[in-house]
Amino acid sequence: MNFKRLTFTGIILGLLVGCGQQAVHQPEIAAPTSTVNPENIKAHLEFLADDTLKGRDTGSSGYQIAANYVKSNFKQLGLTPMGEGRGFEQQVTFRKTFLEKDSASLTIKSSNGTVELKELDHFITSGSPIETNSMLEAEAVFAGYGVIAADFGYDDYKDLDVQGKVVVVLTGRPDDLPSEEGAHLGSSKEKLRHAAERGAVGFITIHTPKREKVRTFEKTASYASSPRFTWLDQKGEPYGHQPTIKGAAYLHHDHGQALFVDADRSLEQLFEDDTNNKSIKGFALNTTIKLSTKSRHEEITSPNIIAMIEGSDEKLKNEYVVFSGHLDHIGVSEHGDHEDKINNGALDNASGVSILLETARLLSSMPKAPKRSILFVVVTGEEKGLLGSSYFANNPTVPLMSMVANVNLDMPLILYPFADVVAFGSTHSSLGSIVETAANKIDISLSPDPMPEQALFTRSDHYSFVKQGIPSVFLMTGFKSTDVNIDGGKVFGDFLKNHYHQHSDQLDLPINYEAAAKFVQVNMMIGLEIANQEKRPTWNKGDFFGNTFAM
Repeated sequence: MNFKRLTFTGIILGLLVGCGQQAVHQPEIAAPTSTVNPENIKAHLEFLADDTLKGRDTGSSGYQIAANYVKSNFKQLGLTPMGEGRGFEQQVTFRKTFLEKDSASLTIKSSNGTVELKELDHFITSGSPIETNSMLEAEAVFAGYGVIAADFGYDDYKDLDVQGKVVVVLTGRPDDLPSEEGAHLGSSKEKLRHAAERGAVGFITIHTPKREKVRTFEKTASYASSPRFTWLDQKGEPYGHQPTIKGAAYLHHDHGQALFVDADRSLEQLFEDDTNNKSIKGFALNTTIKLSTKSRHEEITSPNIIAMIEGSDEKLKNEYVVFSGHLDHIGVSEHGDHEDKINNGALDNASGVSILLETARLLSSMPKAPKRSILFVVVTGEEKGLLGSSYFANNPTVPLMSMVANVNLDMPLILYPFADVVAFGSTHSSLGSIVETAANKIDISLSPDPMPEQALFTRSDHYSFVKQGIPSVFLMTGFKSTDVNIDGGKVFGDFLKNHYHQHSDQLDLPINYEAAAKFVQVNMMIGLEIANQEKRPTWNKGDFFGNTFAM
């Protein structure tokens, strides 16, 4: 099928013919005056993934060049700027925190004496975004995984006094928690929040043998020297930081035994329970932890780019369907022995932004706009921890509750002719049926999450919208292929293993621009389906995320 010649009108006419009597029930949707053009997507991707942009690192000149390119395209399409000061940009100010070299010190004192751990080999830590000199010395308490999940019957702090103490936990979470809910409940941010709310002054996470099989301590430590980013609020304070936590560290699984001298249970016993998925309870430790660091701060700015197509319905135009995608990547590598140090991020996420731009072009060509307005939010700082989207979701340029849904584009793997899509998060709200209906209109199926163990629902920018109570999905190519000789799951696995966050995620990959055009069509159909329905999307009754975050 030639996507250059497949018009949106053709899709709708095909529906009316194929549906027979059901066609009369289909809502009338005006067609764009343009066709999907794979060459447009290719042009966008080749610009955004070019070496000149040096990997589009947050706050870099390369990122700003990419942002200017996106702005220029929005201007050419006649989109309405929805950033700050009647412009397209929303500037985000970040504090960039560096841990001063050789400044980190961690000792454990017990009845056996004092053990001094070696940074990088035995433990890793980061600088404080608040203080340049941080020091704590306090008794330690073991709190299991550090998880509190009332909905699932977990409270690792039950009967524990952690006031003024250092909380020690195992990495991970109980295995019987559902994948996506567990990813939220077992995140480091949630664990730190619970510890801080109960008066803890420090936080230690122990790497486990179970975790070692997934990601080695050595691999994690190789990134320890990278600066940490936080966005600053209107008062200049780092967002989401727990100021009462004076220090935190991550311990190697072979070097935490000293914490459990004279304790109720040994660390080896806890590791065995973790491996065998047995219940783990907390208890007091007869040890004292001393941790100190020195930090250096820099402040940088980097913009989100925001634009709108105004809706045509007098009432519904005040509501917004949000398309998002991150523009940043990880820049130039400081480690590794390969001579190519530029991480171009062709598929992560130049492809997503390129598809978003072509979606915007098609929707802006419609003779009559969708009923609801369409908001395009291209964000910075995703690779630093979903920071640009977090800033926008907490400081939206439109009223928060006017955003009815978010469709996020991150790393669509346009390397093969896909036959299905995956919408992470679709099981939590009415967006699931909306996405399936929209995809089916162009003979694309909606498949369930093929890798629930990865918990991708919590790992991209749509999650910033979820945490503000907005139903959201993260749209990605599925593992099915229209070519029987191609295993989409194998292609995806190969990309993750050999190209993800590496210099080889670049333009010489076998990018399939016909598949990219098809993805534009799916994306556009989903947006139109949401924008033209009378009712806004809703969370499913009793859904954990809806109950936790929706207002």
